[in-house]
Amino acid sequence: MSNQISVISMAAALQNVAIIAGLMLALPPAYGDEPAAAAPAPAVQAAPSFRRDVMPIFFRAGCNAGTCHGSARGKDGYMLSLFGYDAAGDYRRTVEELPGRRVNTAVPEESLLLLKAIGAVPHTGGKRFERDSDLAKTLLAWIEAGAADDVGSVPDVVGIAASQPSIVFDTVGGEQSLRVTASYADGSTRDVTPLVLFGTNNPSVAEIDDQGRVTAKGPGDTTVFARFNRFTVPAELIVLPPADGFAWPNPPEHNFIDGLVFARLEKLRIAPSDLCDDETFLRRVTLDLAARPPTVEEYTAFMADAAADKRSRKIDALLASDDFTDYTTALWGELFRVKSTDYTGRGDSHKPANAFFAWLREQVAADRPFDEVVADMTTAVGSTNTDGQTGLYTMLIKEYKLDPKVLAADYSQLFLGVRMQCAECHNHPFDRWTMDDYYGLVSFFSCVKRKPGSDARDRRVIYDPAAGPAKHLLDERPVPAKLLGAVEPVGGEGDPRRALAAWIRDPANELFNRNIANRLWAHLLGIGIVDPVDDFRATNPPANGPLLDALAARFAEHGRRLRPLVRDICNSRVYQLSVEPTPSNAADLRQFSHARVRRLRADVLLDSIVAITGVPRSLPRFPTGTKAISYTNRVPYSGDYVLDTFGQSARGSVCACDTRTEPSLSQVMHLLVGDTVGPRVHTAATSGVLKQIIADHSTPEGVVEAIFIRVLSRRPTSTEMEAMLALVANNQAPAVYEDMFAGLLASNEFLFNH
Repeated sequence: MSNQISVISMAAALQNVAIIAGLMLALPPAYGDEPAAAAPAPAVQAAPSFRRDVMPIFFRAGCNAGTCHGSARGKDGYMLSLFGYDAAGDYRRTVEELPGRRVNTAVPEESLLLLKAIGAVPHTGGKRFERDSDLAKTLLAWIEAGAADDVGSVPDVVGIAASQPSIVFDTVGGEQSLRVTASYADGSTRDVTPLVLFGTNNPSVAEIDDQGRVTAKGPGDTTVFARFNRFTVPAELIVLPPADGFAWPNPPEHNFIDGLVFARLEKLRIAPSDLCDDETFLRRVTLDLAARPPTVEEYTAFMADAAADKRSRKIDALLASDDFTDYTTALWGELFRVKSTDYTGRGDSHKPANAFFAWLREQVAADRPFDEVVADMTTAVGSTNTDGQTGLYTMLIKEYKLDPKVLAADYSQLFLGVRMQCAECHNHPFDRWTMDDYYGLVSFFSCVKRKPGSDARDRRVIYDPAAGPAKHLLDERPVPAKLLGAVEPVGGEGDPRRALAAWIRDPANELFNRNIANRLWAHLLGIGIVDPVDDFRATNPPANGPLLDALAARFAEHGRRLRPLVRDICNSRVYQLSVEPTPSNAADLRQFSHARVRRLRADVLLDSIVAITGVPRSLPRFPTGTKAISYTNRVPYSGDYVLDTFGQSARGSVCACDTRTEPSLSQVMHLLVGDTVGPRVHTAATSGVLKQIIADHSTPEGVVEAIFIRVLSRRPTSTEMEAMLALVANNQAPAVYEDMFAGLLASNEFLFNH
């Protein structure tokens, strides 16, 4: 009892002291006394946030990368979502899956999450950061505060910005630092440089360390990039070569293309090559626009023309030809996977393939705006045997049941240049697209169905109003149809594909404009401004951004028709440059300072051999005389040895990479001893064009020159003429002419467009 009384008395005394102290604090100060300054309250440090502070550590340290715990099955029993797309799941697996082990709030410094990261205990991934680093301190502080999940909503990151969008070094060895700021949905910003992953597209030009310090390594241009959360921001980087001895040649400009390319080259201290000669131009433009070499008559007329505008008139003539229509149809038909096989792999679907191909050719022949062509395919319904525009839903998808995920991914890659496949199971690791974006795009196609038609080969494409939107992989919630880059889903009733088609037809749709312009440029120049052409993303920026923007704008100005933009490109001086390099551009592979030597596509090569020899080639299951560029049979190979050996696309995907032009030993052997060149040349020598050439010319010089013009579209040099005449003098003339003809057909000069 006495102890209890003493405690009560002490409590009362303390209460009285507190009251007296409060009264004293409330009294005014004595006259002449200055009030004592109140001691500042200690700053209260907020506990680190799991989403805002801890998950960026996982990202920065590589813990949630695809090669570590972010892989589909995790690593060593611990799984994180790839690059942090599933914050709730990451918290559950980190804190609640093995209570007290990964995260030990009783003894925070003993948490395996921390110990493995700093290398204090064995860890398959090794040490990820130092014990005294800010990353370790933040992680420890979060655990010490109870390792709580975030309460309420945490503002999302809505974008990041680099401190310098462009860095120029005058000399190798220079250094500059790049800072990165993140913007949040609540309007706040934060310097996140220590949490960013940095990279470079070309370490031989520039390197960037984990703190954002950029070092110039060698002359050239490249891009360094910073990744944080789901955003990536690029920064252009230029390392200039020495200025000594460089003088800008100030070449003439034919149109806006030249101004933009030359401005870039001058900035990089790269002098463009000279203009190519008339013979080279004629062969180049004819192969590019007509998929064949020029005829002897075309060569003779062009070389005799002295008008200053003969090149532009030749371009116009080729654009107006059936050959251009056939070739353009073939190029798009290949990407649309037009082929005469059905979903069973049998070669019996000629009707759908023919209907699609014929419809596509009609659109190209009329030079119809390409956005209208794509819009018609997008909203197509009807019979695949008779309604050609429905072919997109037959050729892209060979299975009996349409897969809206495959359709959405192929559609995006074809018409927008965006590879969305990566966002099916997680946010896109190299671009801004999220899983919500992916499933919003899929929902445009979930309403498309295909059912049997009037015969075994017919499929009817229909819109199914009962079909719901796609469901999100994580929580099975329906995701309404949403355009890429849009905030809200599309509204309205009925077929959502109509909204997608309307977006494609919007002249302001930069994804569509840039993709089509880039594909046309790549066909004519040998490489895209964005390369690969179907992989637009922040970490793969254009080699010349202003050029791509101008081409896209021009495409829209032309009403999104293909021919006018092709005309602009071919009329540019850049397109007509020589392959011969200058001292400053010999190492340039991406700034279009000189023409690229390009191997002919397999179908163009075969058609060119047929055109030059005058001997047709029958293609399996197609009428004699069918051009190789118009041949659509793929089961999965074409059945023609030349097309398969020389890399013709099997049309198994929409990727432009399916068409290959890499050389191989089998190609060389086929040209030397196969049945494509030798037998045709022999026929040409005994009863065809070569026999006629020999008969029409009375001198060996005339025969040699005529052979060169027919095969290579140029006259022989004096050295070549001397060598050829020596062969004729020492051998039986008809036989040596035949060997000469065959040798030129198998030469690198014939196999390549230069």
